[in-house]
Parts: sequence; C-alpha cells; structure tokens
Amino acid sequence: MPGVSSPARPLSTLPSASIPEGTRDVLPPDWEQREALRARLSHLFGSWGYRGVEVPALEYADARHPQDARAFKLIDSGGQVLALRSEFTTAIGRLVRAQFPAGPFPLRLHYSGRLWLRALTSELGRLREFGQTGVELIGTLGARADAELLQLAAAALAEVSVAAELEVGFPGFVDAVLEDAALHGPARQALHGAVDRKSGADIDLLSRQHGLSGGVTRTLHALTDLYGGAEVLDAAARLAQGTRARAAVAHLREVAALYGGPLLYDLGASRRYDYYTGLTFRAYAAGLNQPVLGGGRYTLDSGSDGGLPGAGFAMGLERLLRAAAPQLPPQPEVVLALDAAGAELARGQGLCAELAWTDDQAELRRYSAARGIRRWARGSGLFEPQVQA
Repeated sequence: MPGVSSPARPLSTLPSASIPEGTRDVLPPDWEQREALRARLSHLFGSWGYRGVEVPALEYADARHPQDARAFKLIDSGGQVLALRSEFTTAIGRLVRAQFPAGPFPLRLHYSGRLWLRALTSELGRLREFGQTGVELIGTLGARADAELLQLAAAALAEVSVAAELEVGFPGFVDAVLEDAALHGPARQALHGAVDRKSGADIDLLSRQHGLSGGVTRTLHALTDLYGGAEVLDAAARLAQGTRARAAVAHLREVAALYGGPLLYDLGASRRYDYYTGLTFRAYAAGLNQPVLGGGRYTLDSGSDGGLPGAGFAMGLERLLRAAAPQLPPQPEVVLALDAAGAELARGQGLCAELAWTDDQAELRRYSAARGIRRWARGSGLFEPQVQA
C-alpha cells in the first residue's frame, strides 16, 4: 500500500549527537525502573501523611541562595535574572511562605523532580542534571520530629530494597566544644576545618600556631575519633563541658531511643552542612562512595522573628537506581500482538503488548529478534513465531 503521509521536510536535528557534559540520556529499562522507584517512594511518603507538591524549575536568582554560585542562570526578555532549580529545600521554603503562611503546622510535604548545577562535582557523581525525591517536615522541632524523619528514611530505603546504615551527625557539637575551649575567630574557623577533615597533622600545626594547651589539643584530636555506634555518645559526653555541648548529646540520646534502631554517628563532621542547625543524617549503600540519602534540621526564613523550624531529607534517584537495581523485580515480558484481541489477552496477563504495524511476517520476525521478543499474541493465544507462523 502506498504511503498516505504528505511529503514534508525532515524534522530538524542538531548537528551533533552529543549532549552537554554532566548530562545523560535515560534509556529503557532504566527509565521504567527509576519511575517505579519514584512511585513506590511517593506512595510511602503519602502513607506517612506527607502531601505531594511541585515547584517551578525556574526561580529568581538570589545571592543568598545556598547554591547561588553553582546555579545555571539566564536572563528573561524583561531583564530579570533567573536560575534553574538547584536544590529543593529552599524552593519548598518559598512555597511554604507563599502558600501556607499560617500552616496548619506541622506541615508535611514531599516532592520529586530534576535539579541542575553549573559545576561538575565529584559530590554529585559528575552530573549537572539529576533527579531527587524527598520530604520536608516544617513547623515543629524536637526529638520526636527528628526521630520521625530517621524512621521514614529507614522505611524509604527498605521500600526500595537498599541496604544502608543511617549515619547521624550534629555539626553544632564541634562548635560547642571549641567554644568551651575558649577558641574564637580565625583559630576556631580553621580548627573546624581540621576536625572535619579528621587531620591530626593540621590540628597539631594549628595548635602550635595559636598557642593551645596540651589539654585542648587532645580534645581536638578526640573530636576526630567520634565515629561509630552508640559508644560515640558516651565519648562525646565526656568531651561536653558546656551547656550547648551537653544539650546536643542529650538530644541525640533521646532521638536514638525514639528511633529504636541501630545508628552510626559522625560527631566530628562540622563543616559539611552550612545551613543545618541541628541533627544531620545520611545513608551510604554498598558499592557507592556517595550517599543515597541525606538531610537534617534547618531554620526556614519565614519573614518573622526566629523563622520556622524545618527538617527533611532527599534521595538521589540516579544513585538510588544504581543501589537498588540488583533487587528490582524484572520487567514484564514484551510480546508482539498481531491483533487487538491478542493485545488484550497479553495485557490481561500482566505482559506488555506491542501492536504489529505490518502483515509482513519476515519483517516482524526481524524486529522480534532485534528486540528480544520471544512470543507473539493473536486472538486467544500466545505462541512462539518460529514454531507457529
């Protein structure tokens, strides 16, 4: 049969098949598996009372944004500087201020979408475009709220069959211990970095430069060793002299009791989370050197005195897919349906049915071989084409 389409020019294509560095095409079956993970997590978050929201990919550029220096920026026709969304917490904060100024609080929200960063960083696996899904719990603080997020994070990892331990930090603890040691100004800032890097050599060098006593230097070295299980809280309690440091340890003990499961602690981490104000956490999966989940407590600028307390976590979908892939169920078998009845039969059995576009059996066989399709469907039956034409 002659073609019925009107003659037309071919659709214009780019001169190159390449794509920008740090981006990727998502192919089958990765796309289906990623979307299945997203759907399962969305259902889980909803079952915990977190309601789904969506925020624009374009935002107004703002020098105060935590990712301002790394964001893709553009200028619209009116001269306004815009930025592609580079992280979700700030965007959700804007949404809360605009759409939920009076709550009701606590406000539980979940989201999913794409993020873009101008710079290529090892922290993000050299990706400049990537997907995230996550939750925010806004308008409440305390051990119960922090424990809820840890429990939900553990449930989310279990939902997608990713085995990973939660690692808890409290960046303010190091600062409180340095304050107790009467360290201020440049010395305090430099020692923050040395402790965070767990660099004993830098601690010794800075201690000599600033004339610190042997006792203070030993305390600083002890901070770098605060990694492990519940015993870390006992070691931290021995270092806590002032009110802030003791309160941090007490809070972590209360959260751990409410959480009820095993936790790892890294209380020497002090500079990795600039905008977090309390407990932080992340999770690593076997075989990945970057976390599949991360979050913590922050203060949301609400335009009022003190701001709103908030906490949440995000899960990187690309990393999550890599970690979860071995445990994901196989994709449904694809069959080639020679008629509508065969397609309905196959789909009724949970199979995927592609409709044949021609009666040319040889062409259909070649296509089936290339696609790995083993069976065809016609009428009320399924059959293997090489056996029954």
